Amino acid sequence: MAAQEQIIFQTYTRRAQGRRSTLQANAPIVCPSEGDGLRRLEKVREGALSVDGAQVVRVAIDDEAGDYGEPVYLGSFGDVPVEPE
Repeated sequence: MAAQEQIIFQTYTRRAQGRRSTLQANAPIVCPSEGDGLRRLEKVREGALSVDGAQVVRVAIDDEAGDYGEPVYLGSFGDVPVEPE
């Protein structure tokens, strides 16, 4: 079976741990299209979702082989992990 492309919308929330806080990923959402993922990201920018940050990523996944391609970052906003260069 060939790899299938998936668009993932990932949000992040800061959680306090004593004097420090850590950035934690919330449950990812698989989007039907890039446009849908980017619309969700725009809602974060507008303040419609109460999260600290969000990213939209495109990735090729081959479930049968257990392979994941390199992620392509389509957009991000707010406090998110550093994107690899």
